[in-house]
Amino acid sequence: MRKKKVLIHSNHCKAFTGFGKHTKNILLHLQKTGKYELVEFSNGIKWDDPMLSTLPWKCQGSLPNNPALLNKLNQDPNLARSAGYGGQTIDRIIKEEKPDVYIGIEDVWAFSGYIDKPWWNKINCMIWTTLDSLPILPEAEKIAPKIKNYFSWASFASKELNRIGHTHAKTLHGAVDTSKFFKISEKDINLIKNEQKILNDDFIIGFVFRNQLRKSVPNLLEGFKLFCNQNPKANPKLLLHTHWKEGWDIPRLIKEKGINPKNILTTYFCKNCKKYEIKSFSGEGLDCRFCGSEKSQETTNTKAGVSDEQLNEIYNLMSVYCHPFTSGGQEIPIQEAKLAELITLVTNYSCGEDCCTEEASGLPLSWTEYREPGTQFIKASTNPESIASQLKKVFNMKTKRAQEMGQRARQFVIDNYSVKVIGEKLEKIIDEMPEADWNFSFEAESKNEEYNPPEIKNDSDWIIDIYKNILKIEVSNSDEGHIHWMKRLSEDMSREEVLSYFKQVANQENKKNKKIDFAELLDKDDEDSRLLISMPESIGDVFLCTSLLKNIKETYPKYNIYFATKPEYFDILDGNPFIHKVIPYSKGLDNLTAMEGQGNHKGFFEVAFLPFIGTQRMLNYMHNGKDKIQFNLCT
Repeated sequence: MRKKKVLIHSNHCKAFTGFGKHTKNILLHLQKTGKYELVEFSNGIKWDDPMLSTLPWKCQGSLPNNPALLNKLNQDPNLARSAGYGGQTIDRIIKEEKPDVYIGIEDVWAFSGYIDKPWWNKINCMIWTTLDSLPILPEAEKIAPKIKNYFSWASFASKELNRIGHTHAKTLHGAVDTSKFFKISEKDINLIKNEQKILNDDFIIGFVFRNQLRKSVPNLLEGFKLFCNQNPKANPKLLLHTHWKEGWDIPRLIKEKGINPKNILTTYFCKNCKKYEIKSFSGEGLDCRFCGSEKSQETTNTKAGVSDEQLNEIYNLMSVYCHPFTSGGQEIPIQEAKLAELITLVTNYSCGEDCCTEEASGLPLSWTEYREPGTQFIKASTNPESIASQLKKVFNMKTKRAQEMGQRARQFVIDNYSVKVIGEKLEKIIDEMPEADWNFSFEAESKNEEYNPPEIKNDSDWIIDIYKNILKIEVSNSDEGHIHWMKRLSEDMSREEVLSYFKQVANQENKKNKKIDFAELLDKDDEDSRLLISMPESIGDVFLCTSLLKNIKETYPKYNIYFATKPEYFDILDGNPFIHKVIPYSKGLDNLTAMEGQGNHKGFFEVAFLPFIGTQRMLNYMHNGKDKIQFNLCT
């Protein structure tokens, strides 16, 4: 029997991010089973990047490797973000690899538009996402009925999805490598403290985080200040393992709150000798005391940071771990700290609910609700008083009690988050999926505008039936479209009127999706002397373009001018002496490199002008360096 091909789409497995660590853990586990053919699709990496060839499984980048196209995409933030998540290349890798299973592991909005792809649910599709706030992201709720295998990293999200009717949503935590994080001996801890110039009686409060605004740094600093004032003999230090050049302006917050900056520590990492140093922050680009390199130390970041082995040492330097945040999908550092047998203080909201229970051997931090502007998501403002109170509880805790809690915390992670446990659950999910039948077309499915439904008494069932059999769309009674048509049937429309509307939509969709053999529209004897002007609409723009035709013809006298526009505007161009042929506009005509050709690909036209694209979103003036271009429609 052939192995199932599994396509894992997420952050690159070597990225210093939560998604990156998780991807590495899952791929390594699945590879060790020997049961699957694995393909990694790495967000933010260029297609065919040479570094991807060194991995033990096939890996491809999500970004196009065309520099000119990338440059244009990067000028539009929305397009750049979409491209980074594979928006430009997802169909290509699906077609080329033909996976049996597609697993998307990102924030849910990274998969925008995927459920409408021709291949969606024709193969086994699984979304394994991080949802971090209530109410559930509208997009995550909207697409839920179309995701047959829907998993969230935290139980609060799947519980809420279940509550609002999506009972198929389940929890599958992100996988944590339990072999890399553990309690080391007191002797070794003391040696590390000595190297890092940390006193044995320092009470080290740790926080490992990406310096994002949803990490509650101001609240933690305020709680730390309260704890210091209330416990002057504790000799406390706050270790912020993060990058200080992004997110919160931490030095400013420290000064604002009147905290001695010497009591705030951070991790510096040398890009040359790869050693780390724990000390107070004094800027970026510092000299390394270990190797003597100048300006080689930076606060740890996603591009240059400590290894897991080094991070485990840093956790072991801590006396307690504190993780206040507004919301989060899982927050892997919490599990890593537990594996090092630390007592963890976690905001009791979002994914934090899973890790601050008695079973999880964590202490909850209370919070006050606020609403995020725009989205109106519930967010947590962690109470500084709660931080100070829980820190005091740990500081005064008997050693034996603290050790018992730490050991129980480690076992909780092993039982619920370990690569072994999560990997085996994923294996079961994949193994229960059928092999994909690739006997389907990537073209849009034809709608059935001739369909007449049978006698169905229930309006809800009737709407589901016509969606399925006319528009070829599977819906449930919780979908927006279903709710809309139920309301219209109860208020102002008859079944006959709704059915007529559905058939009209089907007719329009079929016309839009009708495949035209573009080459058949062109003459056979002018292959090297064609010129294209593409102006799909509107009536005024098409008319204005006719004023350019005389000058274009004089500039290119030997070229046949093809004018592409929507059929409803053909009449405007009838009888124009400069136009050789009017052809119907289709989407491919906005692709300049396809029209003129690139590299070994010969285009359909020697010269193509796309004056209707007046933004930087698409290439309309590159022309692949052709020396035939003598006319500028932009001036």
